[in-house]
Amino acid sequence: MRQYWHDFESLEAWARTLPHQGWWQEFHRDSGGTGFWHETYFRRGGIEAVYDDLTGRAAGPGLARFAPVVPAESRMFSARDRLARAMTASVDGASGAGQAESGAASPP
Repeated sequence: MRQYWHDFESLEAWARTLPHQGWWQEFHRDSGGTGFWHETYFRRGGIEAVYDDLTGRAAGPGLARFAPVVPAESRMFSARDRLARAMTASVDGASGAGQAESGAASPP
C-alpha cells in the first residue's frame, strides 16, 4: 500500500486518532504473528522507517537491508522525533539513507 500525505502534521494527526489509534493499540496487545514496516520519505530530504514484529528475517526489508538499525526506544518511539533525527542527518550531510528503527513503538 502506498499513501501520500499533504504534510507531516496531517499524517501525524491521522495516526493519533481513530481508527488508526485503535488498530495500533490492538496490534500492540497482540500482533497475531503479523509483522509490518513502513518507510517515510520526505520531499525536502530525510527518510525514516519502522519495522515491527519481523523477527527471523536474515536481512530486513527495505532500508533495513543497508541502513543501520536502532531499537525504537525512548525518543525513537515518536515519529516526530525520528523525523527530526533523519532531517538532522540529512542537513549534516551524513552518509547513507538515515536510520531504520526496529521494534514496537508506543501507541499514539
